[in-house]
Amino acid sequence: MNTQDLRKYFKCLIRLKKAITDLLLMHNFHILWFLFLYLFLMLSLFTQSGNTESNNMPDSATTKMRMRMIETQLITRDIGDKDVIRAMRNVPRHLFIPQEHRGYAYEDGPQPIGHNQTISQPYIVAIMTELLKIDSASKVLEIGTGSGYQAAVLGEIADSIFTIEIIPELAKTARLLLDSLGYKNIRCKTGDGYLGWPEEAPFDAIIVTAAAPKIPQPLIEQLKLGGRMVIPVGDYSQELYLITKNKDGVVKEATIRVRFVPMTGEVQKKP
Repeated sequence: MNTQDLRKYFKCLIRLKKAITDLLLMHNFHILWFLFLYLFLMLSLFTQSGNTESNNMPDSATTKMRMRMIETQLITRDIGDKDVIRAMRNVPRHLFIPQEHRGYAYEDGPQPIGHNQTISQPYIVAIMTELLKIDSASKVLEIGTGSGYQAAVLGEIADSIFTIEIIPELAKTARLLLDSLGYKNIRCKTGDGYLGWPEEAPFDAIIVTAAAPKIPQPLIEQLKLGGRMVIPVGDYSQELYLITKNKDGVVKEATIRVRFVPMTGEVQKKP
């Protein structure tokens, strides 16, 4: 349900409240019963309209929604990288969200994708991608495929993406969707992201889309000299860190406060 629908809905509620009050004073319970039935039907219609909005819209409509998302959520928050803007414009975000939530695909917030996981807020996807400073020659590792949306955004910019998802059902769904959309430069696998993808290392950039209590050492080791990693660190209170690797080690820079689902698997066993 969008903002305009909500306004209409609350206006209806105000009118119905007045009508119900008048009918109670008149003891007209027969009409009151029909009024409650009408309210129930209207509520059902409003709920369904929000959930099916993006499903039934033509491509031109969802393209306009993406452009509005970019203008109101990204550019106004100083996302200025042209490649990132282009990628966010090209990727149909709504296709990476379960049908019952697609009406909210371009809203300014995360959305559930099942298995207690979420697709990140558009701004978070954009700023994490921008911080990586990738280009058409970059080789990128993603930890936490989720729906596949972040991988698709990366795939619009970089040469090759290697993405790992620990939940088999999500990994399978993301792989099928990315394949159907023609992303031949994205490789997906099911596994524990804490361990990275050593057979394909080193990477120009690494992006982690789940919060770890500390930065996994295997990922630092798989980052190329001069490479960049973005990762949310913390438990309840989290910060998004930019990690840069140089000949002396790594430089850690806290950027913004965030809220991600926790990383699971091997990282939970580490002291």
